[in-house]
Amino acid sequence: MSKAEKTRQFIIEKTATLFNTKGYISTSLSDITEATGLTKGSIYGNFENKDEVALEVYKYNSGVQRKNLLRSFSEEFPSMTDKLCAFVSFYRKNWLSVFKNGGCPLMNAATESDDTFPALKNQVKLSFELWAETVSDIIKAGQESNEFRNEINAEEYSSLIIMLTEGGILLSKTTGDEKYLNLALDRILDIINREIKLNPL
Repeated sequence: MSKAEKTRQFIIEKTATLFNTKGYISTSLSDITEATGLTKGSIYGNFENKDEVALEVYKYNSGVQRKNLLRSFSEEFPSMTDKLCAFVSFYRKNWLSVFKNGGCPLMNAATESDDTFPALKNQVKLSFELWAETVSDIIKAGQESNEFRNEINAEEYSSLIIMLTEGGILLSKTTGDEKYLNLALDRILDIINREIKLNPL
């Protein structure tokens, strides 16, 4: 990694929590210089503008989240049911650290970008599509291995799982009460056990 690449990465990592907490649009160049200890010239010497910093930071934040989530789908969990349950467990165990870092970067960016920052909105869309595809592939693999019911629509259940998770995060972060996230996660487990599994509980 070159010196310029190291500086870019330093800026991204130093401002990751800042952008996710304060907002990708609301974070100013002065906020970035304060967080990094670098001058405005140094920032602009490595990024075209603040929007480019925001996009790269979003990619970093969403990438970290994806890497953590993919551990739930690793070979450590042999069955597809185990993988889906590990996904639920990830949020139950890590909700506090997620909230301390500003919450879910996908939801935060999706909420504030909308039509005001189309480049960011497009990145968020890609992130959600990738997340939905990952969960859908797990469900399809479970159907192929006769763990899950063949008649269910993998894409629809994947979307439902994501919607419940994000909704639970939103309410819990807004109210400061984890019960809403736990309620959503309990519902996902119920869906896995009663609607997705071939032999429901």
